[in-house]
Amino acid sequence: MRERSPGAARTQNLETPRAAGVAGIVFAILLAAAIVLARLGLPEGAGGSSLELDSGQRASVNTAVELVPFAGIAFLWFMGAVRAHTGEAEDRFVATVFLGSGLVFVASLFAAAAAAGTVLSAHQPQDFGRHFAYELLTTYGMRMAAVFVLATSTIGRKLGSFPRALSLAGVAAGLVLLVAGSSLPWSELVFPAWALLISVYILRAAGRTP
Repeated sequence: MRERSPGAARTQNLETPRAAGVAGIVFAILLAAAIVLARLGLPEGAGGSSLELDSGQRASVNTAVELVPFAGIAFLWFMGAVRAHTGEAEDRFVATVFLGSGLVFVASLFAAAAAAGTVLSAHQPQDFGRHFAYELLTTYGMRMAAVFVLATSTIGRKLGSFPRALSLAGVAAGLVLLVAGSSLPWSELVFPAWALLISVYILRAAGRTP
């Protein structure tokens, strides 16, 4: 069997964090855009207003729904690259929580987008579709995102791949997402903001590696 050269191994080690950084930035931008558009298109979240959406609101919701699958794909790529970067050194328990929470978050995100899409196609059940979409995103999806943030911060702290300040910022972001949930509108933006911060740090660290 042909052995891989040390140069090839170093190239792979450098490419993995860069892939994680790029994927994380793409995910953060797409998810933040989708959340903002959904909030603007479906104001008041789970409010009881029965007013029909105007053309501008429908366009915002439609664009948000179209962005979500690409955000989910970028997030899965981000997860895979980060997990490959930790490799054999990862803690199996924390890594399982990391993987499970990330997958459940993506499932909740896709389900929330599908529920928001029903608002565009249905006339009478708009209130139910809007309520269901926000419930999935804020109550379930963001709490799974909180677990993912906390697990990632724990892995980064244990392996020494994140500085202390960044790990503490992750803990703070995870607690906000976990506790705030649906009670604090726009708190969902904490997750893409954290992902962007982590991704920029990973890219900068990869660029400094000789």
